[in-house]
This record gives sequence, structure tokens and C-alpha cells, in this order.
Amino acid sequence: MPAVSKIAPLSGFPEYLPADRIVEQHFLDTIREVFELHGFSSIETRSVEPVERLSAQGEDTDKEIYTLARLADTAATSPGENRSREPRLGLHFDLTVPLARYVLEHAGHLNFPFRRYQIQKVWRGERPQEGRYREFTQADVDVIDAGTLSAHFEAEMPIVVADAFVRLPMPDFVIGVNNRKIAEGFYRGLGLTDITGTLRVVDKLDKIGPDAVVQLLTETGASVSQADACLNLARIRTVDESFVDRVWALGVEHPMLEEGLAALAAVVRTVSAVAPGTIVADLKIARGLDYYTGTVYETTLLGYEKWGSFCSGGRYDSLASDGKTTYPGVGISIGVSRLVGLLIGEGLVRASRSTPACVLVARVSESEADRARSLAVATQLRRRGIACEMAPSASKFGKQIRYADRRGIPFVWFPAPGESDAAPNAHDDVRGQAENGGAAAGPQASDEVKDIRSGEQVPADATTWTPPDADLHPRVIPMPA
Repeated sequence: MPAVSKIAPLSGFPEYLPADRIVEQHFLDTIREVFELHGFSSIETRSVEPVERLSAQGEDTDKEIYTLARLADTAATSPGENRSREPRLGLHFDLTVPLARYVLEHAGHLNFPFRRYQIQKVWRGERPQEGRYREFTQADVDVIDAGTLSAHFEAEMPIVVADAFVRLPMPDFVIGVNNRKIAEGFYRGLGLTDITGTLRVVDKLDKIGPDAVVQLLTETGASVSQADACLNLARIRTVDESFVDRVWALGVEHPMLEEGLAALAAVVRTVSAVAPGTIVADLKIARGLDYYTGTVYETTLLGYEKWGSFCSGGRYDSLASDGKTTYPGVGISIGVSRLVGLLIGEGLVRASRSTPACVLVARVSESEADRARSLAVATQLRRRGIACEMAPSASKFGKQIRYADRRGIPFVWFPAPGESDAAPNAHDDVRGQAENGGAAAGPQASDEVKDIRSGEQVPADATTWTPPDADLHPRVIPMPA
């Protein structure tokens, strides 16, 4: 392979250094553990779907889809076809489209309601910027049923993610919830007919401000009083069920509005009882204007609202249909790459070390016998669940200790030399003077382990010695803002 003299960075495809990867893995492991604690089963779907299926999900998806083809198939062919006449394939840009296909394809083998979680990479052709990537990891959890879906599952989604987030080293968060029936019923009660258009305008409130929203609404046919009423609805935000009375105080009535208020009140009541302080009713949340039909969710970090939502979702009554059975569902998606990337970028979280290794097993000499003794120690520690690595060479102990220190490895293990070996590294003192190049202390009678942070060094046996729990694995530490 020819040498590469210069590497050009490719934006939107994050690659972490080892310490940051430990942070990401901790988040992924915690989220997976919580999903399973709540009884969700893992699935993994293929990375590609037919482009026609991906494109059918909305008018803006075409520009986001990365297509996939062999060079041999695309050469000398017209757009949209290949030599094998197979369907054109694209990388999935979310995990919902693959889920819909998966449910239809495997419905005969699934038990409904189907409780699934999925943690995978997705690809989206959008402009890379802070917290937004072209390749990223999502963690989705959904409940899918056949025919009808019980409303109580809509409260389960924020409970699951709240359970995950309280276990993670991140700032306080709040899960905003709304119900699409509230806005639709309210607008119909006002006499407005372009429901989706009105939602699209009101959804811009935080970006363009109330005056611009009123102007856009009146330009599309709403009266000033109707536009003001829409704004008043969007401004309602409460941590309890008091939003219900505030909506009724606006003087608008409609059966769908009543249904939406009752459903959202049930979600807020249920989540507040299980995870108090994590949920707020926010009636300006819209999300997926052509997609969601019931409760919708958006999650933000307190003090970092400028980042926007990193965990969102909602209820969809027509995830998929085979013509006979419709499969409604409700789900929520955690943008793991978005969340972790922002936390690391802002210095709000770090790993205690850059390696899983808790122990560096030193090398006494380059002899095969001493190499075997070091390997035997490492093997015994690993069998007992203690991650370790062997020193790369039998250099002076001071140098081996510095090697461990650079990686954050807290302990260095010194195997006892064999009877035929001279004192270990004659220019080092194995009992603590190694870093200062002290005189040799002579062969040690047994293995010893050194905490290089405190300098304490004690005799140890690889079959019984155990590090403190706090040192056994790398820790992910929240940092002050």
C-alpha cells in the first residue's frame, strides 16, 4: 500500500481518541443496560434500504440520503439504474424507516406489543456543524402493536430515557412533552383549516420571534386574533397538569382538543410520579409534522438549551401497514453522538484514564523466563476480571512507571525475579526509587504492586490481590461548567 503523505480531514464523521471513546462507550453501555432493564429486546437492522423506501418518508429526505453502489455497477450507466438491475440502495438516515420494514417483514415471528431497542450508526447528508454529523449513533426504543396501541405506552418513553439520563454524568435535563391533538384541535376550534401549515409557522417561534410568527400566520389566511390565540397556546409551559386549565382559559373548544389535553395530562401525571422533576408540558413542541399523531417529546439540557433537543420522538399511528393490519407505535430516540460530542467539546465530561487497563505488569528482564512470569501474572489478573497490559519492554522500572502514568494506569506490578536473574534493572530501586534512578535494593522475595499515585508499594499475589472498586474500570467524570 503506498504511503500517504498528507491526510485531509473529512468533516461530519467523528473519530474519538481513546479517552473520549471510553466516555462514548460508557454512555452506550448505560443506555443499553437501562433499555434492557425496562424489558426491551435488541435488534439490529441492515444499514441499507431501497432508495424508493427511504425517499417516501418526506420531501426533504432525498438530499439527505447517501446512495450505495459498486463502482462497476455505476460506470457507464444512466442515473437510477445499475447493471445488475437491483434496486438502488441508500444508507438509512434514521432507525425508524428500517424498523417499519422490519416489523412488516417479521410480523409473523414477533410477539406484540413488540418492545425493541436499537443502537446503530445512521448516515445523513446534511451540513456538518457543532453537534450535527453525517455519520452518527442513535439509540432508539419503541413499542409497536398490531391494530391498536394502548395510550399508557406514551408515558413509558420519557420514563425510560429519564432512567438512563439520571445515571449518566451530564447536566440536569428536562423532557418537554406535547400532544399533536392539542394543537390540531385548538386550530380547528379557532376555525383554521391549514393545520400543518399553521404548525410549521408556530414551530419557528424560537427562531424568528412572536411578531414574525403573527405576520406569517396572517399572510397565510389567519386573522390577527387567531394568530394571537395560536401564540398564546404555544407559550403555555408547566411542570404539572395546570396547563389544562390554562388552555381552557383561552376559550377554544373542540373534541380533539379535549382528547389531547386528557392524554397529555395522563403522561405528565404518570412520569412525574416515577421521575419527578424530569418532565414539563411544553405546548409549542411540534415535531414530525406529517408523521406523529399523539404525544411528542423533546429533551434539552438545562443551561444548554442552545444545543436544542438531543432526544426526541413521539407516537405514530401508522408506522407500517401490510394492507390488512396497521402497526401503530410510540418511540423515542437518543442522539448519542450529538449528546456525547457536545459534552466532550464543552469539557463537561472526561474519562479518568485512556485505557481499560488497571495494572501494568512490569518486565524484569528480556529473558524468556521473566517474560513468561510477567505473562503468567497478567493472565491470572485477567481471569479474575482485572484489566491489565504488559510493559512493552524491560526498560528501567522508572521508565515503565512513566509509561503507566502517561496512560493513567494506576498500578504497576513487579513480578519477583527468578533465582537465576540478577537484581531487577540494576540502576533501579523496585521499592520506590525507580523514578529517581536510586541504587538497586536487591531481588524482591515476592511479587509487589505499586500505586503510582501515592507511591505505596506492597507484596501481592495475582490470585488474590484486587484493586479498589474505583480503580477497576475507567471512570467517566462530570466536570464543572
